Amino acid sequence: MEQTIFNNRLSWLLVLILISFSKSVDAYKNYTVGDSLGWFDNLEKPHVNYDKWVANKKFSLGDFLIFNTDNNHSVTQTYNFTTYKSCDYNNALDNDTTQWVSADPSSTSIFPVTVAVPLLKVGPTYFFSSDYDGEQCENGQHFKINVTYGQGLPRALKDPSDDDSIAPNSPISGDEESAPDTIVPASFDHPRDVSTDDSPEPSNSISLSIFSKVLGIQLNWVFVMLALVFGIC
Repeated sequence: MEQTIFNNRLSWLLVLILISFSKSVDAYKNYTVGDSLGWFDNLEKPHVNYDKWVANKKFSLGDFLIFNTDNNHSVTQTYNFTTYKSCDYNNALDNDTTQWVSADPSSTSIFPVTVAVPLLKVGPTYFFSSDYDGEQCENGQHFKINVTYGQGLPRALKDPSDDDSIAPNSPISGDEESAPDTIVPASFDHPRDVSTDDSPEPSNSISLSIFSKVLGIQLNWVFVMLALVFGIC
C-alpha cells in the first residue's frame, strides 16, 4: 500500500516537472516569415500576404524571424515609420535601420538566401524589401510587428553596454512611435536549426546557455518536490 502511494506521488512529481520544462523551453521562438511561401513580393508569389501571416502572432524579445528568400530580394529592418512608408533604405539613418541582406541585380543566377533576424527592441518594428526603387516593397513585400518584452533578451543577445532592452521614444516617427538603435552584439549567432514549415505555427527554439540556466532553476524545484515526497513518506 505504501509503495502504491509512493508511486502515485512520484508520478505527479514527474508530471509537474514536465509541465514546468515545457513552459520554459517554449519561451523563445523562431518564426519563418511567410511560412512555406517565404519572403517575396506579390509579382513573384501572388498569394503571399504578410499582414495575414502576422495576425494572431505574439512576438517577444529574443525571438527570431527567419527570412527564406533569394539573392534578388533584400531584408531591411527599421524602427523608423517614415523609412518604412517610403520603402526606401537609401536615406535611412544608421541608428534606426539595418539592411540584413541586399539584392544583387548583377548576378547571372538566382540562388536561395536565408537570413535570421533577432528581435532586440520592444515596440513597433518594420520590415521591407528596399531594392529596385521600392518596387518589391510596394508590391506587398513588407510588414510591421509589435515586439513585447516577454521574458527579456537571453544573455547571448544582450549588449554589455545596455542596461535595458526597452528603447526610448524617438522624435522620428509617423503615426506610431519608433525605437532607435538596433544593436547586434559581438556574441550574436544565428539559430542553427532553421527549417521551413507549411504550418503557420512557429517552431520552438532555445539556446544552450538559456537551457542550462532553465535546467538549473528546474532542478531546484525537483529537489524541493523530492524532499516533500520522501518527507511525507
